[in-house]
Amino acid sequence: MPTDRADPSADLPASAERSDQLSAQRSARAASPESARLAELGERYFATQHRHDPFNATLLGLTDFDDRCGDPSRAASAEAADRFDAIGAELAGFDLAALDEAAQVDHSVLTALARGAGGDARHSLWAANASGQPYISRQGLVFQAIPAMRITDSASADRYTARLAGLAGFFAALGQRYADEAAAGRVPTAMGVRAAIDQLTGYLAVDLDRDALAAPAADGDPKLRAWARAELADSVRPAMARLADRLRADLLPVARPDDRIGIGFIPGGEEGYAAAVARNTTTALTPPQIHQIGLDALAELAPRWSEIGRRVFGDGDFAAVTGRLRTDPALRFRTSAQIVAAVADALARAQAATPDWFPDRQLSGCVIEEINPIDARNGAMAYYRPPTVDGSRPGAHCVLTAEPGERFRFEYEALAFHESVPGHHLQLATAQQLDLPRYRRHLDVEACSFNEGWGLYAEALAEEMGLYSGDLALLGMLSFAALRACRLVIDTGIHHYGWSRQQGIDFMWEHTATPRENVEAEVDRYICWPGQALAYQIGKREIVRLREQARRALGARFDVRAFHGVVLGSGALPLSTLERVVTGWIAETTGAAAPAGDR
Repeated sequence: MPTDRADPSADLPASAERSDQLSAQRSARAASPESARLAELGERYFATQHRHDPFNATLLGLTDFDDRCGDPSRAASAEAADRFDAIGAELAGFDLAALDEAAQVDHSVLTALARGAGGDARHSLWAANASGQPYISRQGLVFQAIPAMRITDSASADRYTARLAGLAGFFAALGQRYADEAAAGRVPTAMGVRAAIDQLTGYLAVDLDRDALAAPAADGDPKLRAWARAELADSVRPAMARLADRLRADLLPVARPDDRIGIGFIPGGEEGYAAAVARNTTTALTPPQIHQIGLDALAELAPRWSEIGRRVFGDGDFAAVTGRLRTDPALRFRTSAQIVAAVADALARAQAATPDWFPDRQLSGCVIEEINPIDARNGAMAYYRPPTVDGSRPGAHCVLTAEPGERFRFEYEALAFHESVPGHHLQLATAQQLDLPRYRRHLDVEACSFNEGWGLYAEALAEEMGLYSGDLALLGMLSFAALRACRLVIDTGIHHYGWSRQQGIDFMWEHTATPRENVEAEVDRYICWPGQALAYQIGKREIVRLREQARRALGARFDVRAFHGVVLGSGALPLSTLERVVTGWIAETTGAAAPAGDR
């Protein structure tokens, strides 16, 4: 049971009641001209964002944009940036004093979203950083999003055929975009280009009958299956091969070497990284400040390494503990089925404990899916995919099970708690149920510091909840905590201070229990996705700070269940807006005046 639940007799405003109050405010002001204007801007942002990046819309559970591939060209990015800037300019002209609390929160979130999306489109760091990262590269999004589509009726079948028919043109435009960037001096990294080539050739090597892009049609109309197979054979696969050839012939010879892999080495890279840091942390923290936060966090973990390592191995020396974790074959899985079973058991424990720690909600189910082995080399160990809005697809904890003998048993419980419950599934499936504008209900990378901060917070919360199976699993939690602290140091080291790839690898090797292959995959991810890795530790740090602030202010009346309801009850928020929401709840509870404005 929670150790900081409030006295049931205390007169504490419930977090669910606070959400209801905000919902009532939205209903009451629906006819207000200013509110209608805000709602229109939200819809304009929603359409612009998901037309610009329709594959991510699919992964968020939206089906409205499933007929699109998007336009990866420079002109399309510039147009999207201008649209986001126009939305931001209109938002800046609002009289905030004329908006009620719910509308002010909406305005704050939409302002951050428009600013972040505008900077992302303008700088388009992905285009100067060709890679094989499944969740980052544009072709990687294709391989994730299309297999996740569901055909349930003629409309969804039409969307699937339209998207598949557009893929050849998309791959051609993507190759041209990479070439245009290189011509402007924004050349990619050699390691990223090689990974992209490997990813494309890996998919082409799979037999056509097992092509993942045909999966949505696999169990449906035989005519649709036949059409998809022919489209893939005659159009899509040749276009993929041409893209791989272009990467190999035109980009690899001019690509940046491993000692110049930071985004600061390309024209506009310094400004682009500053924008990425701001978007992914939703703070004003600078790269040097973040770098130091990472170093401090690693130092804070040292006593726990010693404490738990001594209990597990009889030796609290950090090097001895991490060496044992990396090399002891008894700590590895033997089969993929064992990995799935470990994750399923952790999820079951978490679901059973959830009612004691979170407000009651009837959430959609969370299934466990094994990641395509082709993505094993470049992909993360796990990720979460939200349920579709129409209910045709459940939430999924997607987990890497390839080469089980190389996977460590102590890591997968913390991963499960991060990706499923009490982590991303609980958080994102809850957000889909809230009475919020839809541009706020469906957020992932657009609100990275909140979403990934919550995932990391969930790993630590799972220890409070008693979910870990033992001390060995706690060492896994500790290793992941160290990894997230390393991210602050390595991401800023590479992209701000100009570290080489090897410097990043060496630093993580020295400060975590992560095995060599995973260390390299982690560092390569930071190289290819500047700034995103900062979100985890910075977001968790703020959630923990606000929880302690609430505990101090409320004393015996503090209820962790109510706190979690407040944090999750407004969907994903910029961290400054989250502070506003939590301090407002504290003020309501104590009867004190709430602080004005955001931090």
